[in-house]
Parts: sequence; C-alpha cells; structure tokens
Amino acid sequence: MHLEPRPGTARSSPHLRELKDAVRALLGLDDDTAVIIRQLTCSEVGCPPLETVVAVMPMDGEVHRWTLHRPADQITENHLRAALLHHGPS
Repeated sequence: MHLEPRPGTARSSPHLRELKDAVRALLGLDDDTAVIIRQLTCSEVGCPPLETVVAVMPMDGEVHRWTLHRPADQITENHLRAALLHHGPS
C-alpha cells in the first residue's frame, strides 16, 4: 500500500535527507536511531525568524537536541559538525 502525505505536509527535501545522513555519519548512529530535523519559527527576542532543530532519538537511551539558528536550507555539514561535536546537545 502506498501512503500519501497528509494534505498540507511537505515531503522530505533532498537537502534534509543529506543533513540527516550527515548527522548519522558524524555521530556514528545505527539504523535504529531516529534522526529528526525540523525548521521552526523562533519567537524569542533576538532570535532569527527561522531556526532548525536536530533531534537524535535512540531506541534505548536519552534523546539529544541541538538548535541551529538558521534556516535548514542554509545549514551545511560544517555547521552540523560544529554544533554536534563542539557544543553538545541542549
């Protein structure tokens, strides 16, 4: 059975797939660990209008989240490396 996305939802872009693959490679994640990347509107004072949240959710273990203060389409593997490896999860 082929399932279509709900109306009003976007399919995962190729760039988001590349970012997820980069997160997996940088952190050495297995296939059972979920990687979720979402672009959100930031409502805090001084925050850019869009930010991207990366969440890593292992089957057994603690969920880790990182926030990058830029839109997802502006994030590179170097941005991910700096956030994930140098700043630790929030």
